[in-house]
Amino acid sequence: MSEVGIKDIAAKANVSTATVSYVLNGTRNVKLKTRERVLRVIKEMNYKPNNAAQSLKRKRTNTIGVIAEDVTVFNVPEIIDGINDCADRMDLHILLTNLRLDKRIGRQFEHVDSYRQYADNAVSELLSKQVEGIVYIGVHPRDLTGFIDTCGKPIVYTYCYTQNEISIQYDDEQASYEAMAYLVSQGHRRIGIISGAMDSIPSRRRLNGYYRVVTEHELPFDPQLIKLGNWEAESGFRLTLELLDLEERPTAILAMNDVMAVGVMRAAADRGLRIPDDLSVMGFDNREFSDYLIPRITTMDLPLHEIGYQAMEALALLIKGEQVETKPMPSCRLIERDSVAIASAFTR
Repeated sequence: MSEVGIKDIAAKANVSTATVSYVLNGTRNVKLKTRERVLRVIKEMNYKPNNAAQSLKRKRTNTIGVIAEDVTVFNVPEIIDGINDCADRMDLHILLTNLRLDKRIGRQFEHVDSYRQYADNAVSELLSKQVEGIVYIGVHPRDLTGFIDTCGKPIVYTYCYTQNEISIQYDDEQASYEAMAYLVSQGHRRIGIISGAMDSIPSRRRLNGYYRVVTEHELPFDPQLIKLGNWEAESGFRLTLELLDLEERPTAILAMNDVMAVGVMRAAADRGLRIPDDLSVMGFDNREFSDYLIPRITTMDLPLHEIGYQAMEALALLIKGEQVETKPMPSCRLIERDSVAIASAFTR
């Protein structure tokens, strides 16, 4: 019986000899369906140069795929750094793919079919390079159940959610609770809140934290103090003007991200109010610019590095076939700066 060669594999799989070589060595991208066809033919023809066929199945590559929805969005770099930190300690290598969704679709996340192809292509590329598992990083927390098919490879999600796989998040509700509790500790009782859109999971959870503080501290509950923004500065500006036009205006405003907090500050300046003397302002996310504004914004820092690290830890366990134990969600941290003051008799 003559020895089976690469040319035989290529002929039967209807691909070039170069494609067979790429599949065997994992040196270049090969479409997932093509790769699977070549591997099937290799198995059928019992092709074993230097035991390559068995090596494809059992040899560890120590390589992890990371799919980022957009590396330019504020949360992603620090999560990637956390993943890298953990991977370095485990002597694992990272292959990063950037979907560029913020540039391609903006915030049109509901139109899943318009960007599913980008994720599918990224998965195919990473699988062709023999990654042992994938970490998927969202740019906005939302349910991605059924969005990705990794063909059996383990996957862990972070900064987004799924119902069937493991996802690593921080505690939005507790962070909002602590932000509100801090404002209360500074003597504020009439606190306005500018949230994101209600179809957002973080918005709902952060509102839960707001309600907990209102209930526990017996604050006056006034629906007029609750405004729904869209995460952009314009909505922070417009909604703050509405809050300031109330017969009894708030003494403090909690914006559920730092971008909207900038809008709050602009509106306060438009009405001739001084921050924090006449109005206290608090943000969320600890964006880099929040430390450079005048006054510097008091905000909540997200544990992005930690959730990236935990996502990598969880994936490493899945790759080994071990159980991933549920851990408490990482906590956010209050960053106290200059935009919040003790409520004076004047502001009250």
